This record gives sequence, C-alpha cells and structure tokens, in this order.
Amino acid sequence: MLRSTISPLLRIGLGLIGIWPGASYGTLCWLFYMTTLVVIQYLQYSYVYAHLDFNNLTKLMDGLGLTLDYTLTIFKLISLWFNRRIFADILIAMDDDWKECGTEFHECIMVDKANLAYRCSNVLISVNAIATFLYFIESYASERKLSKNGQLRKFPIQAQFPFDVQETPIYEFVDVGLFFHVLETATVIAMLNALILTLVLHVSGQIDIMCQELKEIRSTSKSNSISTSSLVARHQKIISLSKNIENYFSFVALLQFVWNTFVICAIGFMVVISLSMNITSKSGILIQFIIPFCAVTMEAFVFCFAGEYLRTKSKAVGDAAYEAVWYDLPTSECRILLFVILRSQKQLTITAGKVMDLTLEDFTSVMKASASYISVLNAMY
Repeated sequence: MLRSTISPLLRIGLGLIGIWPGASYGTLCWLFYMTTLVVIQYLQYSYVYAHLDFNNLTKLMDGLGLTLDYTLTIFKLISLWFNRRIFADILIAMDDDWKECGTEFHECIMVDKANLAYRCSNVLISVNAIATFLYFIESYASERKLSKNGQLRKFPIQAQFPFDVQETPIYEFVDVGLFFHVLETATVIAMLNALILTLVLHVSGQIDIMCQELKEIRSTSKSNSISTSSLVARHQKIISLSKNIENYFSFVALLQFVWNTFVICAIGFMVVISLSMNITSKSGILIQFIIPFCAVTMEAFVFCFAGEYLRTKSKAVGDAAYEAVWYDLPTSECRILLFVILRSQKQLTITAGKVMDLTLEDFTSVMKASASYISVLNAMY
C-alpha cells in the first residue's frame, strides 16, 4: 500500500541534487552539481560573447536558447535551496495527511492521487530523457557529416572551450561528458516540474476528501458538531499547505514566467530559420531545435496547468458546502459552514512572485509574446 504521494524515483532524484530534506551529503551533492552548472554556463556565455554579432543572428541564437535555459535552471535550484525549510514543512504536512486517513474511502482517494502523481513523474522524466537522447543522436549524425567533409566538429551544446577540443580522444571524452551532464540537467528540470504537480495533486486529494465529508453531514447534533469542527480544521490545513507550496514555488514561477519567454523566443527563432534552409539539412536541424522547443514549452505549461488546476479544485469546497444539508442543521453549525463557504471564495493558487496567478491564460500570453519576438527577429534576419 502506498504511503506517500511523492514517487521513490522523484525522492531519490531530489536527494542526489541535495534538495530533499535530510538527504545524506545533501549540501555536498548540491554544491558539486551547482559547480558543474556554473562551469558549463561560463563556457556557454563565452561562446555567446564570442559570437555577439547582431548582423549574424543565426550564430547568436544558436547557442543562446540552451544557455538561457541553463541559467533558468541555476536560478530555480538556488531559490529552492534557500527555501528548503518550507519544503520540509510541506513534507511533514503531507505525512500527517497520510497518517490521518480515517476511512478506507479516504485512503482510496489518497492512493489514486499518489498513483497519478507517480505516473506524471515517470512520464515527465522519461520524456525529457528520451528528448535528450534524440537530440544527441541527431547532433552526432550531423557531426559525422561535417567530419567527413573536413569541417570543424561542433558540440550539441554551443560552448567556447579554452583548449583545443578537435583532437580525436579529447573530442569524444568532452562529447560524452556533455551528454551525461545535459541528460542530468534535463532530468532535474523534469523532476522540478513533477514535484509541483505532485504537491498540487496531494492538495487536490485533500480537497476531494473534504468535499466528501461535507456531503456526509447529517443532522444528528453531537456527531455533527464534531464533524463540522473537523471540517474547519481540515480546511485550514489545506489552506496552510497550499500557501507553503505557493511560497516555495513563487519565485521559481516568476522566473519561469519571464525567462521562458526569452528561451522560447531564441529556440523558436532557430526553428523558423531552419524552415528556410535547403531540403538536405532542414530535417536534421528541425529535429535538433524542435525537441528543446517542445521541452521548454512543456516546462512552462506544467507550471501554469498546476496553478489552474489548484484554482479549479479550490472552488469545489464552497460548492460542496453549499450543497450539504445545511438547512437541516442547527444554527450554530450553519454558521460554521457559512464561514467555510466564505473562506473558499478566496481561491487557492500559485502566483508568479506574488504578482499574478499562474493560469492557462498566462501560458497563452507567454506563447503570444514569444511569437511576437520571433516575428521581430525574423524580420531583422
């Protein structure tokens, strides 16, 4: 029987990068991984600086998209690291919810949400891993063509190395190292997306349990008084847990909302440019840039979908309280239900830096803004 909403794969992955509270050598793992990210970022921005020529936007945008995506990952990990105490409080609250499953029906709801969270985590991680494999396979195939033609070989990640990497043993070693690092980074991005979905699914399970308890209210005096009091306590726990989730991901969501506009713009520009190339090289370059474009777009969609889903589920509490048999209850208990309805009018949500709520409408705004920037860059090109 499942006893946690967070999948073992997600727990192990978060422990390996030092985000999971109480993980062995968590600080050391986090510092090591962040050091590798900073080194790769230095090499990437060296390449961007070396090709900083607005008269040749193709060279500039070729390495800018993945460079900005790496920067976004660094900022997200730093934010989550400094808020790890909030994450510990969230995990404690989730464990308490599992321990307080009073009936078999409540446990079935929690298990269903946990199974759904497990599937979402596995799918997100698998999709990012497969996308990384396809991206490197296509890049490897194109590099073989370049080597046969006597041209300089390039890496899948545009980076400026301070030493000669064109020699045969060195090139292969660096290429393999970059592959594993990009695979790890893509997995980390998928884990962070899976984490916010998992936490929101857990809150939605608690909301479903509360709605079911509201439907089971009867007009017997003592038992009713106890049940309404427990409903208020459960509602307060749901509100506190959702606030902690919102505080934990608020700054990350702001970075995701603003930064992804530029990342999607840079990668989307390369997709548009590749459409105008000749037939022999168009398909390979399209695959090479469409895969990162889809991954970055899905990353923004997951955050906005989580906020939209939480908002929608929070409305169900007020509806269930109104549909309860409140007209058969004593006046004192009706007042308690009235406060529950009033409190549920303030919807639970995930905000972007406490500025705006994350919804699917905001996701369309990001895509529209990115498309506008792509059209401007295409006109300049």
